[in-house]
Amino acid sequence: MASAFLPPMKVVPFIPDSAPFNPEQRAWLNGFLAGWLNEASGVAPFSAQQSATEPLLILFGSQSGNAEGFAKKIGKEAGTKGFAPRVHELDYATKLDLTKESRLLVVTSTWGEGEMPDNAKAFWDLISQESAPQLPQLQYSVLALGDKNYPDFCQAGKNIDSQLEKLGAQRIHPCVECDVDFESNAKEWLASSWTALGGTTTSASALPALTENNEEFPSGAYSRKNPFSAKLLNNQLLNASGSSKDVRHIEIDLTGSHLSYEVGDALGVFSQNDPAVVESILKTQGWSGSEEILTPDHGKLSLKESLLKSFEITKLSSSFLEAILKKVPSAEFKSLMSADKKKELDQFCWGRDLLDLLLAHPEAKFAPQEFVDLLRKLNVRLYSIASSLKAHPNQVHLTVGAVRYESHGRKRGGVCSTFLADRLPIGNELPVFIQVSHGFRPPSNPETAMIMVGPGTGIAPFRAFLEERKATGAKGKNWLFFGDQHAKSDFLYQRELEQYFREGLLTQLDTAFSRDQKEKIYVQTRMKEKAKQLWEWLESGAHFYVCGDASRMAKDVDQALHEVIMEQGGQSAEAANDYVKKLKSDKRYQRDVY
Repeated sequence: MASAFLPPMKVVPFIPDSAPFNPEQRAWLNGFLAGWLNEASGVAPFSAQQSATEPLLILFGSQSGNAEGFAKKIGKEAGTKGFAPRVHELDYATKLDLTKESRLLVVTSTWGEGEMPDNAKAFWDLISQESAPQLPQLQYSVLALGDKNYPDFCQAGKNIDSQLEKLGAQRIHPCVECDVDFESNAKEWLASSWTALGGTTTSASALPALTENNEEFPSGAYSRKNPFSAKLLNNQLLNASGSSKDVRHIEIDLTGSHLSYEVGDALGVFSQNDPAVVESILKTQGWSGSEEILTPDHGKLSLKESLLKSFEITKLSSSFLEAILKKVPSAEFKSLMSADKKKELDQFCWGRDLLDLLLAHPEAKFAPQEFVDLLRKLNVRLYSIASSLKAHPNQVHLTVGAVRYESHGRKRGGVCSTFLADRLPIGNELPVFIQVSHGFRPPSNPETAMIMVGPGTGIAPFRAFLEERKATGAKGKNWLFFGDQHAKSDFLYQRELEQYFREGLLTQLDTAFSRDQKEKIYVQTRMKEKAKQLWEWLESGAHFYVCGDASRMAKDVDQALHEVIMEQGGQSAEAANDYVKKLKSDKRYQRDVY
């Protein structure tokens, strides 16, 4: 279908009519080459854009890589549908005239407290300001990725969808909100979007097979859907005596997997629930655990095995509360489920799990299948990789902080962190896969300097960065800011880092141990103390990296960075903000925060 806003474009194909292909195969190859060139260069060259009649802008906002990976798959498929795709991060749109765009597909995740991903903030500023242009010519749809365990589920995508509508853009398909296991809903959204956009179709039998995007799964064989059973090699406590923390150095054997990764990538780990909690749940319901149930991903399993490996049992969901309410009428629960009590519901659910409700309401009985049908899938946990494959062939290392706390009279722990720290013996296997970073990387130029801010377990990717630079002989300067509670007990990888400093690999090492003096000192404190030197490094082209806690640390570090720029650069708050935006757009300011 021709665009209602743009005249048909002249088709200048890559594959000539004389080539030994039938018309459908030739059309597919032309579209594929356009998409391939687009992916390789970021934007299709003029001739590639002319190889299809319908221009299509595909924008993504991505923190961990899922949204970017799916957006690139859309770009590849667009070439088979008669479109000339351009795939970019959302912030790239600030360089475009959106009033001249006719079709837009947005794929975005949400992070923090309903915030935009780092590479979508400038786009949001653009479309949400009062001076934002009206876009009546633009047809659009939004795919929002999120995690229902968090209160602001898919908020970034919902905000973009709503704002585009306010600017007069034509929504061709409702915004689709996807949970962690997003592929099925995402494919349905895309199929409906193609129909709404009026893309051309071809005979599936005439087309070469479209393989999975191996950029997301480098081995091509193992992935989130088909993880590799890797062996645990080492589990070493990094904290010394007297620490209130429990951080582990984990080493995993990848021999035989052909899995490869780059520093900056993450490892996906499939964990298991605490058997003691599972046994308590079975006991409250009078189940043996041998009951056979049907799971969506693994077919028939015993009830006990499914509760151990397949389902989330440590977090409450509204659907489970509603089910309890049907079994045991409760004025308190009924009130919490009302639309205006979202905050109260979140407060009630925090620190409680399924077992808490079953113990509090022993009269609430379920059939085994009925029970598991109420549960969400057990989430995969992503950990920043703490090693370089060049330094440790066939291995991947992690830095894992075991989460332990007490609430409502019970001791509790993070599912995956305590699985790795406590419940997985050395030599046993665990399912893993590689999650590609799509951007969190050391500078491509080995001469470029790096400034790394990684307190606590945020040190993980920077240990990998340093190992990589040592293995490759990179000559760029390296500056690390590390912080934790106490120098004597919480200086993670102290010997390695101090050795790197003595060797000169670490040009500068600044530490901040918050509890070693009366006044708390953090990494952002050290940044401001070294403001002059930090500014000189930035002005000389250094890349700035942050890894760790998103809720407070990353925000405080970002504020400190702005203050350094204002103070040392003599800039206003607005100019400092522009400076930071430029760092981000040039890929010189990158964050791996959680």
